[in-house]
Amino acid sequence: MAISEASIQAALARIIEPDLKKDIVELDLVREVTVDENTVHVHVEVSNPAMHSRKRMEEAVVFNLQQALGKEVKVIVKVSPLSGERVDVRKVLPKVKYIVAVASGKGGVGKSTVTSNLAVGLAQMGWKVGLVDADIHGPSVPIMFDVALEKPTTIEKDGKHWIVPVESHGVKVLSIGFFAAPDQAIAWRGPMASKALEQLFKDADWGELDIMLVDLPPGTGDIHLSLVQAIPLSGAVVVSTPQPVALADARKGVGLFRLPSVNVPVLGIVENMAWFTPAELPENKYYIFGRGGARSLADELHVPFLGEVPLIQSIREAGDVGRPAVLQDGTVASAAFRDLCHALRDRLRELADASVPNATATHA
Repeated sequence: MAISEASIQAALARIIEPDLKKDIVELDLVREVTVDENTVHVHVEVSNPAMHSRKRMEEAVVFNLQQALGKEVKVIVKVSPLSGERVDVRKVLPKVKYIVAVASGKGGVGKSTVTSNLAVGLAQMGWKVGLVDADIHGPSVPIMFDVALEKPTTIEKDGKHWIVPVESHGVKVLSIGFFAAPDQAIAWRGPMASKALEQLFKDADWGELDIMLVDLPPGTGDIHLSLVQAIPLSGAVVVSTPQPVALADARKGVGLFRLPSVNVPVLGIVENMAWFTPAELPENKYYIFGRGGARSLADELHVPFLGEVPLIQSIREAGDVGRPAVLQDGTVASAAFRDLCHALRDRLRELADASVPNATATHA
């Protein structure tokens, strides 16, 4: 018996996209269907690019098609995340084009400093930028944006109250630090912390953004896994110093995003505190934490090396007064962060242009 297009579409219409709560045919997530004798080829998209989401969709497609057409039908499924131009279909942060996590295996390597300067640098390039400070135990972004005493307001839309992000240096910012006193320790257990952080994404009025940066806590704990499963990440950036101790933890950070249950593209590694140049000896470079360690790690793990940032006193001072160093035009620090911004932009464009499906499965 010939396999009809109508029977395939009817079977696929029984599959509900778990995040969007509608069937995949109605949502136009069925990108292509072809029939070759007794084989059905299906390409579908999902709103959450994580491996567990794509795997569930793959299994649902196979089950429903074989139930409708017969077990003898061979089903080849291709599952990919929503393409850039269709991002408005997504339920979580539907108007955000790219969502990028910035991580580090080890604390104290300058992850929040890099994140803040990337956010401001991209905003200066004309991008609409949001930043979520998800470092639950050490939220430092409010200080780095000079908004430590600010409190987000709320707005009512469609009968629901939404959190309005604080704006500074052209960046929309939300931090768990806004909801605690400066001297108050946030001693929350994992589930409570994860729930609070989810609200910063799902209950906030972010509007249209070209990119949202997420400053993750150090390490590879349950908060990371919860966020990765709740938020459709486009990719991740890992920050490290050249020091072997930091590199060992950075390796674990890359490994987290490569777990089958996570499977988020690693956009690249950044080497912070790469060298020190004293003001009185501007031609000298002192490799206090080692030389080229993060670059070597990137080569070893086959991930891009996005660039290096020197150890400069003005970067620390700029962060402490809430004016990120990328704003210091004509300085070595500003040039380093601008280079990182361009490298990240290029990596995101490569990712979008590649349009390579992230999961392909064959079932007979």
